[in-house]
Amino acid sequence: MRVDKFLNVVNITKRRAISEDMCKSGVVRINNKVVKASKEVKIGDIISLHFIQYTQEYKVLAIPTTKSIPKNTQSQYVEKL
Repeated sequence: MRVDKFLNVVNITKRRAISEDMCKSGVVRINNKVVKASKEVKIGDIISLHFIQYTQEYKVLAIPTTKSIPKNTQSQYVEKL
């Protein structure tokens, strides 16, 4: 699954367009490498979001098979580090 779509589906960002803009701006990294929106996410990857004030990291536990998941099941797909 593409990283921009993954961030949207697991409720890290509200819209996919926001995820795409974050990738274009260099905010999103996978395993400490800046990635494009089309980069494929795999189980075990560490996704880092580098903002001005702080950095947020998530570990990919599973790849969703549906277009959206309930917010309360987010912990099945990502672990906040």
